[in-house]
Amino acid sequence: MNPPETAPGTKSGYSNPYAMGMALGVVLYLSYLITGHGLGASGGLARWVTFGLRVVSPTEVNSHSFFAVLGAGAKAPLSHWLIWEIFGVLLGGFVSGALAKRVGVEVQRGARITPRVRLFLALLGGGLVGWGTQLSRGCTSGQALSGGAVMSVGSWAFMFAVFGGAYAVAYPLRKLWR
Repeated sequence: MNPPETAPGTKSGYSNPYAMGMALGVVLYLSYLITGHGLGASGGLARWVTFGLRVVSPTEVNSHSFFAVLGAGAKAPLSHWLIWEIFGVLLGGFVSGALAKRVGVEVQRGARITPRVRLFLALLGGGLVGWGTQLSRGCTSGQALSGGAVMSVGSWAFMFAVFGGAYAVAYPLRKLWR
């Protein structure tokens, strides 16, 4: 499962990124048109965490304002459209990969990093991103796609910060991938 040697959208088996970007725009437009809100996923994770916390400690869910909004009392944290969106994204990604014969298990890493360190850094990075999504009130899909589409100043500032941060750390960490 190495990256394609040819340009995207050619005979490499990958879709044209420009066409898929336009398709994503159509999906986002239809999301607003049909449901009245955009796309995003971090709220779905918060609902799963609330569901798990409710199983372990229901009193904590009822007493903590963040979790109470999602699942206190008779509220069912998993009865929300975001849960189905997450399942759809996972299922769609798997089906797409299976159809293209690209489903497998591997740890993508650079030559100077071990699989164990790569997995640790991925877990650490994922935890930081999860925490950041709660601080910024949305994930990159919710902020960039949905917030950016409605010209939210906060969403545009968020995305400039994301890209700026990525460029700031890419150069010093590039040696880990070569």
